[in-house]
Amino acid sequence: MADATQVLLTVSVPTLAVLIGILVNDSRLNDTDRRIDDLRCSMDAGFARVEALFTETVSRVEQVLDARLKHLEEQ
Repeated sequence: MADATQVLLTVSVPTLAVLIGILVNDSRLNDTDRRIDDLRCSMDAGFARVEALFTETVSRVEQVLDARLKHLEEQ
């Protein structure tokens, strides 16, 4: 009976260790996926701000050019 117990422990302990390792790695991967999603959202917000600033700047330049052209046409 002692041989059967020893075989059972020899097989079950490493198997449990591997299963626990798989679960820990899976949780780390989920954390990494969440962090990547947060980074993606942050980058999208940054790009949106840059796009809005660029659009505003182009609009101002267009208004200045229109005013200068109007002034030249009046002369």
